[in-house]
Amino acid sequence: MLQQVIDRRLSGKNKSIGNRERFLRRYRKQIREAVRQAVSGRSIHDIQQGEDITLPRRDVSEPVFGHGPGGSQERVYPGNKDYVRGDHIARPKGGSGGGGQGPGAGQDGSSEDDFEFRITREEFMQYFFDDLALPHLLRTQLLPDVPEWKTHRAGFVSEGTPTNLHVVRSMRKALSRRIAMGGDARRQLRKLELLLATMLHDASTPRSEILALNAEIEALRHRLLKIPFLDPFDLRYRNRVKTPLPASKAVMFCLMDVSGSMNEARKDLAKRFFILLYLFLMRHYEKTDVIFIRHHTQATEVSEDEFFHSTESGGTVASSALTLMHQIIQERYPSNEWNIYGAQASDGDNWLQDSSKCRALLVEKLLPVSRYFAYLQVAEESQNLWEEYALVRKSHAHFAMQKVTDPSGIYPVFRELFKKGQTA
Repeated sequence: MLQQVIDRRLSGKNKSIGNRERFLRRYRKQIREAVRQAVSGRSIHDIQQGEDITLPRRDVSEPVFGHGPGGSQERVYPGNKDYVRGDHIARPKGGSGGGGQGPGAGQDGSSEDDFEFRITREEFMQYFFDDLALPHLLRTQLLPDVPEWKTHRAGFVSEGTPTNLHVVRSMRKALSRRIAMGGDARRQLRKLELLLATMLHDASTPRSEILALNAEIEALRHRLLKIPFLDPFDLRYRNRVKTPLPASKAVMFCLMDVSGSMNEARKDLAKRFFILLYLFLMRHYEKTDVIFIRHHTQATEVSEDEFFHSTESGGTVASSALTLMHQIIQERYPSNEWNIYGAQASDGDNWLQDSSKCRALLVEKLLPVSRYFAYLQVAEESQNLWEEYALVRKSHAHFAMQKVTDPSGIYPVFRELFKKGQTA
């Protein structure tokens, strides 16, 4: 039998969830583009929230039918001092509606007001990463220091609180008990009632036998009436148990070159990439820590604000950041408990003798304990660091590298690094 389920739940301000989903599907392309633009102005830790989306009026406008002025009409204008019966009134300008123009309308009667609405955090993340996946995704499960408990149903029990009483299950149990306890008596009662009907039609049957049979029938009926309709034995309660909720945790290391060659434009490119990676990890892990490491000739763990906005000058020794990352992993993030991800952003300029050391650190210490490591070069020139990392990419599938020189190229590069086709 064909069935159709209609979802009539309301979603705020008496809006239907079904209507909202149809609207989101219809303008999916415009919403996805607005979401991507919204990311650039956010902090990494503030990324996991909803967003006010603005769509141009021309994209959401629909054709409508309107009744314009015309034809032969008779009207009464209160307080009329200018017209007398039979005068012709000129057609108003500006289209239908008598020439009035609402707020935001231009001189030609057209409106350019944009349509604004809010999407939730879940919708924001869904639109941004609907076709991406973590390559070679593995989750290290671990009970946190303060366990989180999840309550779920675990069948039915015979004792419990009245709020957990399952009425249907209890009535079903009572019915089966009454059937079981009174089955023999009802079968015997039916036989006696048939025998009584036969004896009543037979005139030769002694009256004493009829009275004795009536007494036996009444005793059986009284016996059936004594079976309780609902007994405490029949009550069934929903059983709810608590189980510890395993949490998958990830740590994201953001490594960035802040030497004199990294200007504000290149730092902005790195920030956008780090924001995308953090938001992406939040979709797959319940807890995500972010470690910011900046370096020039020396590496330091800093706050987010200092990471992106501090000014430095001097040369570049990229291996200092990789060494510090390895030290932090050993001290605070053991690989058997945490899912480790690394992202390094640089213009590729590095001290010549240090680039080979970076490759050795990656191959021997960082990549064996990391789920994924991505290198982003915010310059077009192929520097010596890029050449060394190219050798690492050939032998390690969970190491990726890309170049980007323009903000518009951040998202395509990110998609290339985390496209679903790479998922193991």
